[in-house]
Amino acid sequence: LDRQQPGANPNAPIPDFAPYKAQHLSPALIASGRNAYLSARPRLQRIEAETGVPESIMVAIWGHETSYGRVMGGFDLPRALATLAYEGRRRSLFADEFIASLQMIDRGVARSQLIGSWAGATGGPQFLPSVYLRLARDGDGDGRADIWSSQADTLASIGNYFANAGWRPGQPWGMAVSVPPTFDRSQITNRLLSPRCVKVFARHSAWKTMAEWRALGMAPLTRTWPGDTVLATLIEPDGPGKTAYLLTGNYRVILDYNCSNFYALSVGLLADAVEQ
Repeated sequence: LDRQQPGANPNAPIPDFAPYKAQHLSPALIASGRNAYLSARPRLQRIEAETGVPESIMVAIWGHETSYGRVMGGFDLPRALATLAYEGRRRSLFADEFIASLQMIDRGVARSQLIGSWAGATGGPQFLPSVYLRLARDGDGDGRADIWSSQADTLASIGNYFANAGWRPGQPWGMAVSVPPTFDRSQITNRLLSPRCVKVFARHSAWKTMAEWRALGMAPLTRTWPGDTVLATLIEPDGPGKTAYLLTGNYRVILDYNCSNFYALSVGLLADAVEQ
């Protein structure tokens, strides 16, 4: 399975965002997200007050990863990780994660709970074992970080992850914008080479302030302008003439969770939809 995943071939063409967006922003997923958002408001408000991470972002991650806890995978975690460490493309990573899964048992996690995806992610947030050990949190006060059956622990753990990754309170993840038809894209070419996820960040423009983007003719489609000094990059996932997005530093935090532009865009858009 690992060898068959998208991204295994770095030279493969990038598909359009629209089909992915339709799948991951379905009416059913949005409706379930709104229900989860409303039913968990007191808990979400407390976590946001503690971490600075928006309630809607936590719900969107939960929804995108496991359909709000309904689909968490059925693979035996240590066995899956051992298999990936033996024959996969990322042997060192999965060997470390296999050891981390054993450390979870040492910490008191029941062996029967170590169920997840074929790639070794587990629980409502779909954490790798090493991430669980660092960032999983007890959100309901029972002394355990149960990300498998406790909604409170799942949401608290997601909030803690994003706070740890550098989420900036009060700043949006980004917004959809229209680009002038005659816009000269050569003036926003990104000349920096990212040390990680090169293909992902290569699609981003140079950084400019919101005031500079506004002066270049960008117009928001879904929200008002953030502060003039907020920095953002531009991405046109389906190419010129289609919906574009200005992305702040908080978008990079979503990428830290899963370094895929399609993933991060759909999480941001799902977050916007569930809080409407």
